[in-house]
Amino acid sequence: MAAPKIDLSVIIPIYNEEMNLVPMNNRIITALMPLQLHYEIIYVNDGSKDNSLPIIMGLSEENASVKYIDFSRNFGHQIAISAGLEHAVGERIVIMDGDGQDPPELIPALLIKSKEGFEVVYAKRKKRKGESFLKKLTAKLFYRFLANITQIEIPLDTGDFRLIHRKVQKVLLNMPEQHKYLRGQIAWIGFNSTFVEYDREERMGGNTKFTYSKMMRFATDGISGFSNWPLKVATMLGFAVSGIAFMLIIYSLYQKFFGFTEVGWTSLHISVLFLGGVQLLGIGILGEYLGRVSENVKNRPTYIVKNSTIKILNES
Repeated sequence: MAAPKIDLSVIIPIYNEEMNLVPMNNRIITALMPLQLHYEIIYVNDGSKDNSLPIIMGLSEENASVKYIDFSRNFGHQIAISAGLEHAVGERIVIMDGDGQDPPELIPALLIKSKEGFEVVYAKRKKRKGESFLKKLTAKLFYRFLANITQIEIPLDTGDFRLIHRKVQKVLLNMPEQHKYLRGQIAWIGFNSTFVEYDREERMGGNTKFTYSKMMRFATDGISGFSNWPLKVATMLGFAVSGIAFMLIIYSLYQKFFGFTEVGWTSLHISVLFLGGVQLLGIGILGEYLGRVSENVKNRPTYIVKNSTIKILNES
């Protein structure tokens, strides 16, 4: 007998979430039961060092709709979501975090909007509880800054929590970047999109794994993946420094030919340091882009599966 068609796939990347897995899984099942549809819940264990994997395996044994992918090591949040997308077979796919901040109770509302003809339904945050003022401020500033320097419209105040149609998934699977920024990729694809607002709750348990260093890396991926703005800034700085250098040459010649020969070391040092700093900045920006090109050219797999209960749809 053929397996029933899957109406909805729920993808959840997991990294050290042993405290949240069981209550989160129960909340998802409770939210989906009244909908009377065939679903699958895909947990992607991104190299957890706690008991997350044994708990996931236990949930999978208890419920055939619960499946998992176990990475050989930690490959990152966006890669974990991508792995889930490569395995998901649902007509519609929900992406959410496993810490309880993305409420499963919102899934029915996302489905309703999707059935109105929208291929992408974002969960837009009205409030963000349990997060520091600095984190909320930097996130707000970053997304508005990114919106101003890119040529695509990336929705503000949204995370990865969203529902996408299978046709969006198929396009995403043909975008094999090593440095994933799925929020930007989905916005770049287009299709009809809308949003459902919600209040983002505090974590159910444990501490956030999204440190400031990871936030910086994530921000760099977003900027370099969807904007050439840093290269343009480096170019403008180059022109500006060239202009300043030209004026310094004129000034030096004036000093030489009109007898004002007393030129201090301070100005010389400032000029050298300034010129050297700008050059290193430009080289660093170019190196960042070239490094990403190099990693894509190598064509290494974006992740390695150690164990899984489902077959891979597309080789990564």
